[in-house]
Amino acid sequence: MPTVLRLKGFRFGFYASDANEPPHVHVKKDGKHAKFWLRDGMEMEFNERFRSHELNEIRRLIEQNRSELLEAWRVFFGG
Repeated sequence: MPTVLRLKGFRFGFYASDANEPPHVHVKKDGKHAKFWLRDGMEMEFNERFRSHELNEIRRLIEQNRSELLEAWRVFFGG
C-alpha cells in the first residue's frame, strides 16, 4: 500500500487494485485498519479494531487533508 500521508501515527494510502472504485483511503495504525470514502460525508466502508475516538480523529484528519488525498489518488491512478 503506497503511503500518501502520515499523521499522528496514522498511515493513509490505497492499493493499486482499488483503481475501479471511487476515491477512498485506507488508514492503518498498530495493526488496525479502516477504509473511508473521500466523497462528501467521508463515509466509513469498514473498521477493523479502531475505537470510536480514533475514528473521530481519522475523520478530522481526512477532512483537513482531503484535497491532498484526492490529488494523490488522481496522480496514482492517472485520473
